[in-house]
Amino acid sequence: MVRPDLSIHPARMTLAEIETLWGGDADPPLPECTYDPELHTGPPVETSAQRAAREAVAREVCATCPARALCDQYALDTRPTFGIWAGRTAAEIDAHAQINELYEAMRFRAVQRLEVA
Repeated sequence: MVRPDLSIHPARMTLAEIETLWGGDADPPLPECTYDPELHTGPPVETSAQRAAREAVAREVCATCPARALCDQYALDTRPTFGIWAGRTAAEIDAHAQINELYEAMRFRAVQRLEVA
């Protein structure tokens, strides 16, 4: 279950928050970003080259993370302004969310037209 009321990167969540987010009684595997949160969220100051290198490594880590699908949905719901989420930057997530919103608006209009006809 995704909790859009949480506005922090999964790397910054406590184990209790992760367990609540993931649900279930079994011990969930921790998202990869919990082991090195700064890799995904970045240090306070970094150059463009440092950011690009860090983001490339973070994307590789995300590629095999068991929480990737949950993280992706969470990011689409919360629209982060920084960091790497499910292997994507905040700008990439925002663009994807905008496309989803446009698609939903077009779908809604199409349904309305069919109901009128």
